[in-house]
Amino acid sequence: MKITARCVGCGQCTTVCNQDAIEMAGGKALITDACTNCKICMLYCPMKAIEDKQ
Repeated sequence: MKITARCVGCGQCTTVCNQDAIEMAGGKALITDACTNCKICMLYCPMKAIEDKQ
């Protein structure tokens, strides 16, 4: 998973991540190595700022 420049730091992705794999750093989301690519964060991001790396 990849956070794009569209991220506004709302934190919605951190609340839906079942693996606690998203942290907020410098006002933006950061996906950690704990990510299992379940893609739930993509579904809930209001800015569509999360993309699949593939």
